[in-house]
Amino acid sequence: MSQAQLKMADPLEPGALVADLAGRGRAASRVLAGLDAAARSRGLLAAAAALRAAAPAILAANAQDMEAGRARGLSAALLDRLRLDEARLEGIAQGVEAVAALADPVNSVAACWERPNGLKISRLRVPLGVIGIIYESRPNVTVDAGALCLRSGNAAILRGGSDSLASSLALHRAFVAGLAAAGLPAEAVQLVPVADRAVVGAMLAAQGLIDVIVPRGGKSLVARVQAEARVPVIAHLDGNCHTYVDGAADLAMALAIVRNAKLRRTGVCGATETVLVDRACAASHLTPLVAMLLDAGCAVRGDAAAQAADPRVVPASAADWDTEYLDAIVAVGVVDGVEGAIAHIERHGSHHTDAIVTDDGAAAQRFLAAVDSAIVMHNASTQFADGGEFGMGAEIGISTGRLHARGPVGAEQLTTMKYVVSGSGQIRP
Repeated sequence: MSQAQLKMADPLEPGALVADLAGRGRAASRVLAGLDAAARSRGLLAAAAALRAAAPAILAANAQDMEAGRARGLSAALLDRLRLDEARLEGIAQGVEAVAALADPVNSVAACWERPNGLKISRLRVPLGVIGIIYESRPNVTVDAGALCLRSGNAAILRGGSDSLASSLALHRAFVAGLAAAGLPAEAVQLVPVADRAVVGAMLAAQGLIDVIVPRGGKSLVARVQAEARVPVIAHLDGNCHTYVDGAADLAMALAIVRNAKLRRTGVCGATETVLVDRACAASHLTPLVAMLLDAGCAVRGDAAAQAADPRVVPASAADWDTEYLDAIVAVGVVDGVEGAIAHIERHGSHHTDAIVTDDGAAAQRFLAAVDSAIVMHNASTQFADGGEFGMGAEIGISTGRLHARGPVGAEQLTTMKYVVSGSGQIRP
């Protein structure tokens, strides 16, 4: 937003600010509706170029956020979420280019058929409208969400976390400069310029102004959104993800997958938080797995079997099995085969991402069919739970709900359906 725009909506009045942002977003969405896919792609490519050009300013702003975060005592995992460097910024720009290259979902024909009376019916994908995205810590979401909304013909209102406000402002400034240079409305992607928590409440109450809210953050944020929202929500709950090492698992593969799934980046929602080991292979697999995690600097909280495997294991409390640590901490327990793993995940999981490591195809199929999560995996790290890794360019989050989208929320998931009926004068008897 320009300074003139900010004056039109006093940031001290959250309701007025949100109404102004939504009005501008609605107008921009009508402009986007009149653009073809190539125009939106040009805007995204220009935005990627602008991000690269603004790298020094973006990294300087991020350094301010990092310094403030360290002063506030943010954990290492949260600081990792917040941190940008040249490589990460280049990855963000490449993600925008990947979104620009995606097949355009807007007005794509999902299905078409003809009725016996000659009516021709088509089901098309169309934008949702004005999307509000509320997120914490991760400044890259500013760009990922903006790019996906633009690709899908939606206007975005972004409300990032206070920890990453300077970074998000710098990223947004560059992104919309690219859009404007390509002739697209800068108001297509707007960022709430203040950290006032009351703005979140105003967005949740903006029925008729905002069409959908997408929260991306911790359990407390999502719980608040679900409790207060008068706007439809695409929910992203916590990622209490599991990796189950089956009795037929190759030990070397299990060690590599578990290490990556837990420790590649501990602060991402696809990080494994609980490792389950089949009792049938506990004698050969449990001690090496636990030792590997501990030696890599990961704290292990385990059941009696895990404690017996290594004296460094701390007893797990009842709460540990339900916790998304987002840190170098993991719960480890022994279960009775694939059915025991399924039962444990059903009782403690968050329906996000769960994996089985096994060479037994039947056990794998049983796990994949029975575990009720948005993403289930066989012989792969749970850290692949990511829209970019799925070939979607980027994602706004991993939806753990059942309606309207489930799993990675990319451009296609930010559309809805519209039916077009063509006739030749038919009337209904």
